[in-house]
Amino acid sequence: MVREVKKEELNELLALYLHLHEKSIPEMSEHLDQTWNTILQDENNHIIVNVVHDKIVSSCVCVIIPNLTRNSRPYALIENVVTHADYRGKGYATECLSYAKEIAERANCYKMMLLTGSKEESTKRFYENAGYNSSDKTAFIRWLT
Repeated sequence: MVREVKKEELNELLALYLHLHEKSIPEMSEHLDQTWNTILQDENNHIIVNVVHDKIVSSCVCVIIPNLTRNSRPYALIENVVTHADYRGKGYATECLSYAKEIAERANCYKMMLLTGSKEESTKRFYENAGYNSSDKTAFIRWLT
């Protein structure tokens, strides 16, 4: 079942992120709690999860960004697309991305964007099969410390 994350699922979501790029689950802290509450209260921030047998197996983040161009239509940014290693190749992340598309369409977004750090051809094909392309824009990243 694809839906938005629930407040009490933070620990399970953080455990899933170990299959993304995280090395450990962060300790509970006031900062983490404040960040979690900020995300949950932001109507433009959507953490989408796919739940199988009461376990979060896949997730992505969809952030709707207000915009002054394109007739003031917002755009959506997709981040943190991840599936538990034991559940990959079953369409769970595709379902999360489809749910994100529905959110973006309801918000009248004119585009959706995502970046991947993966150089794997299978990852690129996955995003292409989900409707994304890598030919329209060039992405640049500036990491901040």
